Amino acid sequence: MVSVGQPWMWAGFIAFVLAMLALDLFVFDGRKSHKVSIKEAASWSVVWISLALAFNILLWWYLTELLGADIASQKSMEFLTGYVIEKSLSVDNVFVFLLIFSAFKVAPENQRRVLLYGVLGAIVLRAIMILTGAWVVREFQWVLYLFGLFLLFTGAKMLMAEGKPADLQQNAVIKFAKKHLRVADDFHGEKFSVMQNGIRYFTPLFLVLLLIEVSDLVFAVDSIPAIFAITTDPFIVFTSNIFAIMGLRALYFLLADMADRFHLLKFGLAFLLMFIGGKMLMAYWYHVPTLVSLLVIGVILSVSVLASLIITKPINEHL
Repeated sequence: MVSVGQPWMWAGFIAFVLAMLALDLFVFDGRKSHKVSIKEAASWSVVWISLALAFNILLWWYLTELLGADIASQKSMEFLTGYVIEKSLSVDNVFVFLLIFSAFKVAPENQRRVLLYGVLGAIVLRAIMILTGAWVVREFQWVLYLFGLFLLFTGAKMLMAEGKPADLQQNAVIKFAKKHLRVADDFHGEKFSVMQNGIRYFTPLFLVLLLIEVSDLVFAVDSIPAIFAITTDPFIVFTSNIFAIMGLRALYFLLADMADRFHLLKFGLAFLLMFIGGKMLMAYWYHVPTLVSLLVIGVILSVSVLASLIITKPINEHL
């Protein structure tokens, strides 16, 4: 498995990610507790999408000069398709984040810091999983068929899910944390721990952060195999995945107040996973072109979004 990513490209991209996180944390009001407005979330969403597209254009330009137009076009299309897949599956994260924040009654002004640290943890976890997955695929090519079966099963399971609200207080992670950690009764702003009578206590916000990290790990189990269906180049998988993750926080605040209008999107995501799973299983006999995959994914998502908006419109007009 040949990768277009040179050591300097990996180092440069990681440095870029760290620099953007540092700007977010220390310059762009990252340390200031405030409720993120839709305008701010939309602005950051545009920024992250623009940066991802700009990166793809630079990648295409560099690879055209180095390896030729055909390979450059192929890799840039793989990046774009992987980015769209990860961005689409991120919507499911948004619904889960909303459920977690609602269950723990986290104030809107405290959610931004939790998601920032959640993104930091997600980047580390994704990097480990992607590099491990790339090694496994390189050594055992047949594992891609297992990924395909898993995605088919996951998509079918999503279609049949009843959508019953989960009792997060009974979540195994929360029960384990409460059993082994001293947890304060109340929130203390954005703090994850406080000192009380000379003893360190973790706040409920720390439990929320744990659930955010675990939920992202669960979603990564779906999304990373899905991108390996498009390309096995670890650099393309990593960069497209991380760009989508970096924009996840802005996507959450953009959709949080109108998540109920996209309730059919989960079916679209289920069909997306099933399509990708089927694509991986039939790869031995027929390779679905990346452009065709991108078009099919676009159609699936567009139909599910439009159907959600059309069906919920009469309901909202009477409210």
